[in-house]
Amino acid sequence: MRFVRRYLIPRLIQYVLVTVLGITMIFFLPRLMPIGPVEKMVANIQARGAYMDPKAAEETIRALREMYGLDKGLLEQYIAFWRRLFTGDFGPSLVAFPTPVNQLIATSLPWTFCLLLTTTVVVFIIGNLSGGLAGHFKRSRILNVVDGAIMFLAPMPYYIVALTLIILFAYIIPLFPIGGGYTIGAKVEFSWLFIKDVLKHAFLPAMSLILLGVATTHQIMRLIVQGVNEEGYVQYAKIGAVKESTIFSRYVMRTAMLPQITRFALGFAALFSGALVTEVVFAYPGLGSLAYRAILASDYNMLMGITTLSIFALTTSTLLMDLLNPLFDPRIRLT
Repeated sequence: MRFVRRYLIPRLIQYVLVTVLGITMIFFLPRLMPIGPVEKMVANIQARGAYMDPKAAEETIRALREMYGLDKGLLEQYIAFWRRLFTGDFGPSLVAFPTPVNQLIATSLPWTFCLLLTTTVVVFIIGNLSGGLAGHFKRSRILNVVDGAIMFLAPMPYYIVALTLIILFAYIIPLFPIGGGYTIGAKVEFSWLFIKDVLKHAFLPAMSLILLGVATTHQIMRLIVQGVNEEGYVQYAKIGAVKESTIFSRYVMRTAMLPQITRFALGFAALFSGALVTEVVFAYPGLGSLAYRAILASDYNMLMGITTLSIFALTTSTLLMDLLNPLFDPRIRLT
C-alpha cells in the first residue's frame, strides 16, 4: 500500500494533470487565430474563382459554423469536445468532409508508428554504443573522427538533413524515390514486392531521423560516460588491472545506461517532432503530412485529433518509464 500511496498515485495525478493541461492548450490555441477554419474554407473557394454573393457567403459561413458547432461559446465547445473525446469521436474533418477524423488518423498512423518504432530502436542502440565507446576510449582515432562528424551533424535541423539526402540519393545518385509511401499505381497487398517498395520509400525518411537522433544520443552518452570514468570504483578497477573491456561493459556502460533508459521516452518525443517535419519534406503518408494539411486549412478537428493522440503517447510513455525506472536503477526506491 505504501507503494501505491507514495509512488503510484502521485505519478498518476501528474500524468492526468499534464495530459489535461496539454489538451486544453491545444484546444484553445487554434481558436485564438484571427481567421477561423470556416471563413478560410469559404475564402479558398472564392480564391479559386467561384463567385459568391456576400450575403450567400455570410449564410454559408453561418451554416458551416453551426454544423461544426463553432457557433457556440468557447466553454460549450470545450465541454462538448471532452464529451466526444471520451467516446473517441473527433468529429468530421473540415478539409475532407464528411470523412471522420478517426478514419483519416487510422489510415496515417501505421506509417508514422512503423517509422518511429524502427528509428527509435536503431537510434537508442547505435547512439548509446557509439557515445559510450567515444567517451571511454578517447585515444581511438576512428572514434575521434566519428565524434567530429557527429558534432558537425548534431546542430542541423531535420529538414536540412532530409533535403540533403533527397539531393544526394534521389537526384545525384538516384537510388531511392523522392517521396511518398509507395509507388503510385502499385497494388496495395501483403506481398514481398509491395513490402520491398514500401521499405525503399521509407529508407530516406528513416535515415534522416536516425542520423540526427544518433548524433544527439551519442553526445549525451559520451558526456555521461566521461563522468562515470571519473568515479572511484572505475579508477580502482583500472588500478587493479581489470581488463579494459570488462571495465567498459560491466562498470561504465551499466551505470551510464540508467539515465539513458529514463531519457528513452523523451527521445521518442524528439523523434516524433522530427518525424512530423520529415514526413512533410518526403510527402510521407503519415501523421506529419496529415497535420501539415490540417494546419494549412485550419482544420480544428484534425489538429485536435493528431495533437491529442501525440500528447497521450508522450505522457503515457513517460509514465511507463517512470514506473519501470526502479526495475533498472536500484538507487530509486518505490517507497
